Amino acid sequence: MSRPEHMRPDIRLVIADIDGTLVTKEKLLTPHSIRAVEMLQKAGIIFGVTTGRPPRGVKMLVDPLPHLRFIAGFNGGVIVSRDFSPFAENLLAVHIAKQIAKILLEHNMDVWLYTEKDWFIRDPQAYRVAREQTTVQFPPTVITTFEGTIEHVAKIVGVSQQDDVVARCEKYVQETFGAQVSAARSQPFYLDITHPKANKGEVVHLASSFFGVSPRQIATIGDMANDISMFKNSGVSIAMGNASREVQEAATFVTDSNQAEGFAKAVTEFILPREGASAA
Repeated sequence: MSRPEHMRPDIRLVIADIDGTLVTKEKLLTPHSIRAVEMLQKAGIIFGVTTGRPPRGVKMLVDPLPHLRFIAGFNGGVIVSRDFSPFAENLLAVHIAKQIAKILLEHNMDVWLYTEKDWFIRDPQAYRVAREQTTVQFPPTVITTFEGTIEHVAKIVGVSQQDDVVARCEKYVQETFGAQVSAARSQPFYLDITHPKANKGEVVHLASSFFGVSPRQIATIGDMANDISMFKNSGVSIAMGNASREVQEAATFVTDSNQAEGFAKAVTEFILPREGASAA
């Protein structure tokens, strides 16, 4: 996708998803991506990330990205600065969290609970647990009951190897709770449930307010259905080449995949000022 340079707004802030966008499928940050963030900083453009991961699971990005300004973990459930000091939280109401956990179990899905700092599971051998531990780079805490942990939940994840089960449960939760929660698949096998203000669209609004930047001057980059809400709220949106057709059609532009330096290309081709264009 493309459009004339003069039609692009001057971008002052960029928000990128992490998994499937900023990093490769091996969860690696490439030298080209690091360089792209450096180029944003030199152009005076603020850079932040938003992710379904807990903030603690993004520590591996802090050292190679010294210009990273904020991390919106849990899709906006807990937002922290680069030193991990929180400045915004949106936690699930206790009674709703208990109902959600019950529904997930009834759908034969595994249930993960995330608080600001901890990750609670029931079975350390369950599907995707080992992979998730590698991704977030800290171990889960095994529990036998939700009591005592579900009172401070930022995100609940339903997990299943059956993608159709996850899709059906997503629809059921959305229909049952409506605007009381934000429920969306971050991966075909993950259903993320958070506070209604803990979604990527709200992250755009918060960043706009906090940094004094118009939403029209914000660019967002993502690859999954839960990134569409931030696409809708930003001036420029860029879908990854590995995104589904639905996600690509919701974006202003489409870049290459995360395996083909799509993030770096999105920055250089669609965000940074081009020759003859005004700087952001």
